[in-house]
Amino acid sequence: MKLQLYKALWGMEGTYSEQFKRAAEAGYTGIEAPMPLPEQEAAFREALQTYSLAYIAQIFTGGEDHIESFKEQVERAAGFEPRLIVSHSARDRMSHDEQDRFFEAALRIEGDNGITVAHETHRHRAMFSPWTTARLLHKFPELRITADFSHWTNVCESLLHDMEEEIELAIAHTHHIHGRIGFSQGPQVPHPAAPEWSMERERFEGWWKRMFSRRQSQGETVSTMTPEFGPVPYMPTLAFTKQPVADLWDVNEWIANRVRSSYPDWIAANSN
Repeated sequence: MKLQLYKALWGMEGTYSEQFKRAAEAGYTGIEAPMPLPEQEAAFREALQTYSLAYIAQIFTGGEDHIESFKEQVERAAGFEPRLIVSHSARDRMSHDEQDRFFEAALRIEGDNGITVAHETHRHRAMFSPWTTARLLHKFPELRITADFSHWTNVCESLLHDMEEEIELAIAHTHHIHGRIGFSQGPQVPHPAAPEWSMERERFEGWWKRMFSRRQSQGETVSTMTPEFGPVPYMPTLAFTKQPVADLWDVNEWIANRVRSSYPDWIAANSN
């Protein structure tokens, strides 16, 4: 099963051409980002073609009608022919009935457009916790997720050792991974290589290994992951200076290289 790594544009600077060139030179399969503004769409499409990069589109439902918001964004995203859509879907404060109506409609809209949507396990959204996500996956087993458990470790103030059943269900539905390491008091450790965060790093790498293994056992030929450490204020800063404690590009490259080097052993272990 082939590993494809995508570069998040979150926190990157420069023109689309400059950002895409850097991603391509670093060996990424593609980029993951929100859709460009209409006035920037031509430059966005040109950069994708110039650097032969695939695209994962990010969408964010909002407004008074989350279903209509989802529909409009999926239909526009389909025009970019993305590898998949990562959706920040619905809201945490919605009732179960409201969430159910949303995801029932989302599955229909996804099918109508012939495109894969992976709903992100994100704070503020319907899938903000292991238990809310489990309820939805039990009710709608066709749903696929973008697994970002850094939000869950933050929400639950733990490394989720008491939620193995919910974790296993989420892993079974994982279609795409966001490679960020969180901890009990935040969604992002200052630097994943630091020894003081070894317990969190080992926990997250164990989850990623299980996700890749599950996809292989499901007969998939490709796994996708986006290293997604974020800029300030996700990135901690030094007091009084507002200076980030680590370089964002270097942190995400550390994750990318770590996964690249570990992936063959992870997959081989599952094959034996």
